[in-house]
Amino acid sequence: MTTAVPNSGAKTPVVGDSARWEAEADLVVLGSGVAGLTAALRAQQLGLRVLVVTKAGVEDGNTRWAQGGVAVVLKDEHEDGDSVERHVTDTVTAGAGLCDSDAVRAILGGGPSAVARLRALGARFDARDGALARTREGGHSAFRVIHAGGDATGAEVERALVTESTGRQVPVLERHIAVDALRTPLGAVAGVTVLDPDGVPGVLRAPAVLLATGGLGQLYQATSNPEIATGDGLALALRAGAPVADVEFVQFHPTVLYTPGARGRCPLVTEAVRGEGAVLLDVTGAPVMRGVHPLGDLAPRDVVSAAITRRMAQAPGGVDDHVFLDATMIADFANRFPTVHAACRAIGVDPVRDPIPVTPAAHFACGGVVTGTEGRTAVTGLYAAGEVARTGLHGANRLASNSLLEGLVVGERAAEAVAADLAGGLLADPGHGLVPGGELVHIAERDSLQRVMSRYAAIGRDAEGLAVAGSVLDLATVESPLWTQSAVEDAALTLIAGALLSAAARRTESRGCHVRSDFPQRDDATWQRSQSLRLSPSGQAVLTDSLDRMCAA
Repeated sequence: MTTAVPNSGAKTPVVGDSARWEAEADLVVLGSGVAGLTAALRAQQLGLRVLVVTKAGVEDGNTRWAQGGVAVVLKDEHEDGDSVERHVTDTVTAGAGLCDSDAVRAILGGGPSAVARLRALGARFDARDGALARTREGGHSAFRVIHAGGDATGAEVERALVTESTGRQVPVLERHIAVDALRTPLGAVAGVTVLDPDGVPGVLRAPAVLLATGGLGQLYQATSNPEIATGDGLALALRAGAPVADVEFVQFHPTVLYTPGARGRCPLVTEAVRGEGAVLLDVTGAPVMRGVHPLGDLAPRDVVSAAITRRMAQAPGGVDDHVFLDATMIADFANRFPTVHAACRAIGVDPVRDPIPVTPAAHFACGGVVTGTEGRTAVTGLYAAGEVARTGLHGANRLASNSLLEGLVVGERAAEAVAADLAGGLLADPGHGLVPGGELVHIAERDSLQRVMSRYAAIGRDAEGLAVAGSVLDLATVESPLWTQSAVEDAALTLIAGALLSAAARRTESRGCHVRSDFPQRDDATWQRSQSLRLSPSGQAVLTDSLDRMCAA
């Protein structure tokens, strides 16, 4: 569904650099998930010429794989006693001391109107007794998660946004990957370079670029993320001069479907299954979460993932790589969770009668490019929304089903921020953007990177293992230009892996998603703060002062 860019002219040769074609827009949106398409639709509504760039098909991002739902407290449609403030409290509790409470209130407070707008676009959520059906997930103190298709919420959100974007003829360049930002002599972003499906380089000039590129699950061998989740936007932001923060906090979903030797994207077993009563058991039938946390199987994800990892390390019954989720008590499982049911049956498991084999896998990046709740970064002309952004909502551990909500709220606000900045004359002339000169970057072999990150930088970490991982990456790294999609992706994974290892090694405590076996306690006196990283002149992400000190300055 690639379409031409309105009023930009045809792709024309570019003289004096390696790019062979060029186009223009007011806003280039990188990514076609919930944050990107929400922003594109709002930007078009505000009269901006917008162009969406996605490196796969328009529907192939991470949004469509989201199962659980949207966490939101709707007026006159919520559990008795629930409130936005109670949702805030649950979010801050899950975030383990690193949430920005003002950002949490701003984003969650914008949830009801964002969901109303999404429903006005045609998104259909499940209903029960004449009202929206709600479920409860880990860390939530109330039934406030609305869902669609049982366990296919992301697919419905993406369907509604893609349908609306198609109807409004929002221009989309499919199978194009963004490489680097164009920057003016004063450092403002003024567009991006891209590679088309044939690897032909081009230039997209725009006074504003919005990163909505999703996560980085492909850092690890097993993940719930699709193959395209390689951290490209985070790497692009670092190379453009923007700081990132909280990258050590990678949330591992406690329950992806276990299959021996699985690599890449693994089917998710939504947390809502536990919300409906399912229980985690080891191979001997002993409850995994008994005595671990007051919320039991509905404890925050970092708690559940760590408990499963500890139980697997004990190898009860000789099994050390998975546990089981007993959902046999859930009535009408196939209709309530059709996606999970189909995935289970595909490997020969009947969840109506059999416990489901599950294991933790990389799921969500709680950190990212430092932004405010309107998507602005520290670099003029560069904005970010969705999983690639660090707004302060998630802290050290994301509360379940807050991510789709964040994409809806911040995506729209980012578009409004671009329009305001453009009208105020705050953005650069894209004609002044300099095309990057094809510098060499560090690239590690992907299989080696994923193996070492999974072994030493997943749920359990210690100083020795993190040092080993850093040494292995150094030995596995070569210098290369960003001349193919795989090179761009592998360079991003290499850069982000180094950033994560540096931040994880420095944080000598356990907090949220970051678990140090050599520092098992939380240390609020020293570490109740975020860590910021920037790109060094040598092309590596290096730690700067803590984020709270940067903001205070």
